[in-house]
Amino acid sequence: MAPAVKRSARGYRPPARKRARVLWRAVRAELSTHIEREWFGSGPHRLLLSGRKVEALAAHPRDPRPVNAGQGRRILAGTLALDGGSLRLGEAGDPFDTASPTRRFAVSLHRFDWLPDLVAAGPDGARRALRLLDDWRRVFGKWNAFSWGPDCLERRVFHLACAARPLAAEASDAEAADLRRDLARQARHLAEIKKVPARALERAVAVTIAGCVLAGKPGEALIDRGLKALSRHIDRIVLPDGGHATRSPEAGVELLFDLLTLDDALRQRGKPTPEAAARAIDRLSTATRFVTLGDGGLAAFHGGETVGPTRIAAALAHDDTGPRPLNSAPHSGYEKMVGGSLELIADCGAPAAGFLSIAACAQPAAIEILCAKDRLITSCGWSPEAAGAHAFRLSDAASTVSVGDGSAGRPLSGFRAKALGPWLVDGATKVSAERHDDVGGVWLDIIHDGWRHVGQNGGLTHTRRLFLDAVADELRGEDSLTPMAAPEDAASGPRRYLPFAVRFHLHPEARASIARDGKSVLIRGPNNIGWWLRNDAVDVAIAPSAHFDHGLARKAGQVVLKSQVRPEVGAKIRWKLTRAEG
Repeated sequence: MAPAVKRSARGYRPPARKRARVLWRAVRAELSTHIEREWFGSGPHRLLLSGRKVEALAAHPRDPRPVNAGQGRRILAGTLALDGGSLRLGEAGDPFDTASPTRRFAVSLHRFDWLPDLVAAGPDGARRALRLLDDWRRVFGKWNAFSWGPDCLERRVFHLACAARPLAAEASDAEAADLRRDLARQARHLAEIKKVPARALERAVAVTIAGCVLAGKPGEALIDRGLKALSRHIDRIVLPDGGHATRSPEAGVELLFDLLTLDDALRQRGKPTPEAAARAIDRLSTATRFVTLGDGGLAAFHGGETVGPTRIAAALAHDDTGPRPLNSAPHSGYEKMVGGSLELIADCGAPAAGFLSIAACAQPAAIEILCAKDRLITSCGWSPEAAGAHAFRLSDAASTVSVGDGSAGRPLSGFRAKALGPWLVDGATKVSAERHDDVGGVWLDIIHDGWRHVGQNGGLTHTRRLFLDAVADELRGEDSLTPMAAPEDAASGPRRYLPFAVRFHLHPEARASIARDGKSVLIRGPNNIGWWLRNDAVDVAIAPSAHFDHGLARKAGQVVLKSQVRPEVGAKIRWKLTRAEG
């Protein structure tokens, strides 16, 4: 069940100048998209895509991502399952001439997300893939806005490039020529796309990998074009501490996979990996270790899901002796606290802005907590692949503070979202974190202005103070809301109170119950080890929530510590998480 959220803080409207600026950017983006579509559908553009004929294949790049040969065998048996939907095709059915059950299924279908698993099923899988490619070519071989759009094309080019060699081994001469022509045309078109600038680096990597696979001058031209684009974007997207510029841990892991594939492809072509790409691989590997918690899975923040241990191990298999990550990632905006049997990671940065914020979440100071290897406290884990609404990007969908029925930021909607994407706007702009480590534990103070729109006198500042006591094996927290206005300004005006809450979203495998005192909450994970969440809130409730896993929602719960705040005065809630005896 979705958390009860609305799209913006109560009574707040962004300044007229800011609204006009965003609207003007949306108008320009929509005009640009219209012109681009007209050009992409024109005869001259199709002629340019044809280019020079490709006579042979060269490299066979290896994608380190885990594959599922069993899934490939199920496709051979006639069932195609993608992103929570499925089609019963029989042994020779055509999914491209059949209505898809959901849009997510259609996107995954046209990305060719099924191709790696089908090729892993052996020669029979490769032959079935060739028939599916022929089906796709017959219906979608010419440009159209959906199948050739950025959501589908980037991953399709990547998958085709990695599968080209095993497919060609089972293909006739005519099928092999069609395969080479398809890959070349689509890679050339991918290099032309300007929409969705947040994925520009990933598109450049896919174009370069395709160039490595195609022999001769056509391949060389794509390599040169892809590497030039990569050099323009890579240092902006991969931060100095290895985080992804979107601040999504999952986006960083997926980019690491792509760059490892690129490195392999360039080596097979006898070309050096650019220094910036090699440096990015090292940084992304270190960051992946940092955002991987003690259960082997990834932390879920800013449009990234909890990636499982198998996939994380595959991403780090190239460098299993890498440096031990630090407990701070200042450029990415995350802090980790480890002590006793507790482990915590906290969001200590402002959300990404502009085109990098299409999956960012308005959840400053959010935390995830592992207790004795059990992931007990997490977030809803929304991602762009999720079937859930953008409401899961708002403040009360994470383990942080929410005030009233508002949020510390909101995604764009309507025309602006259609033209620009669902950018996050009006989020926290000033976020600071101060950390102190000593032999007894770790202090962490996080302060942000995400609630500056609350009330009539300048808004509220949220301060989250955390202390992980390694000796007592407990975590103590204090969430304070303080007015931004001067004290003399706060004294005037009517008294008005807003509800506020500190939320702890539970992992789907965790369960919670309220003690007889009506305040303390006992939380247990899969290991059945109990943890008490004690607090001084006015009221405590256990409410339904949801947690996204591979884009699909699973039922979960949340502990809600409730109180009230007068915006002119402020308020706070204190809480403590400690291991239950026995």
